[in-house]
Amino acid sequence: MRARNSQLLCSKQLNLKLESNDSNPSFPDLKSDIPVQHSAPKAVEEDTRLSVIRKTFIMEWENQTFSPDFILMGIFSHTPSHIFLFSLVLGIFTVALLANIIMVLLIYLDTRLHIPMYFLLSQLSLMDLMLICTTVPKMACNYLSGRKTISVAGCETQIFLYVSLLGAECFLLAVMAYDRYVAICYPLQYPNLMNRKLCGLMAASSWTLGVFDGIVEVAATLSFSYCGSREISQFFCDVPALLRLSCTDTSTFETLIFICCVVMLLFPLSLIIISYTRVIITVIRMSSGEGRHKAVTTCTSHLSVVGMYYGAAMFIYMRPTSNRSPAQDKTVSTFYTILTPMLNPLIYSLRNKDVAKAFSKAVGKEKSRE
Repeated sequence: MRARNSQLLCSKQLNLKLESNDSNPSFPDLKSDIPVQHSAPKAVEEDTRLSVIRKTFIMEWENQTFSPDFILMGIFSHTPSHIFLFSLVLGIFTVALLANIIMVLLIYLDTRLHIPMYFLLSQLSLMDLMLICTTVPKMACNYLSGRKTISVAGCETQIFLYVSLLGAECFLLAVMAYDRYVAICYPLQYPNLMNRKLCGLMAASSWTLGVFDGIVEVAATLSFSYCGSREISQFFCDVPALLRLSCTDTSTFETLIFICCVVMLLFPLSLIIISYTRVIITVIRMSSGEGRHKAVTTCTSHLSVVGMYYGAAMFIYMRPTSNRSPAQDKTVSTFYTILTPMLNPLIYSLRNKDVAKAFSKAVGKEKSRE
């Protein structure tokens, strides 16, 4: 409604300006280059031509200035190489979708996996599943249809979902590190220190903190005014890309984003580093070779995920605005919104014997039924 009122107001002002030009011979206007004709047909033709020019100019002005939708520029064109890359992304999306769904179902159905570590892993798979479904389907739809627009409501939804999921995953990875720390350093006290109730509370807290971060960022980002171009140089509504389009001062909000990144990224990362430092010390002191191998395998999988995830997120959100490049942001965003959700379940399933056994058991049951 606000955009429509502004549109009507500017249209009226433009009409008044053009009318005032007609009555003011000293002001250069659209008629200035047209010779004065006294014949009635020529005057009618001149008025008609000016009316058409005025309407065309107003329509172009309205379309450029007051279009409520944003335009996602995307990452692919229709060249043969980009068509191949787009097909590759669709393949990655399919693998990520199936792998995360299978991981969640295996953990839910196999009673041997009903322990805190696998419950937290199922939450990670659920977050990755939602994250990749937030960005890739819209990108694919725009690429195949040729329409690059996204509504303001759609942009709000994307920002809320991916910021909430990224924040929740940051805290969840810290909880998973704490779980491994307790399991390896205090194995006898593990059932009490990581009971089912506490594990569920930690997972719920991760989701809650992520949602809070999403609400704050979507409310602040879309409260700004966006003038002129509404082209977002990304394949989804990304906060840094949106800030470049704002015609208001965003320095205070950028400071807020930096503080949020310290809380959402550096604080959980510090807990992860402390937890795994203690784990490494404990593993070195282990006398059992089998226990040491199992601990190293589990921790290596988790550290691989942490390194990929936190590295990409810190590169995007903790750099100064002056050092940002749209091409670099697109590349890194592709990594943590598309590649990471596919790699996470593969890393855990390929390196985890319990998950592999549960998968073999599920496949074996299906074959026996056939």
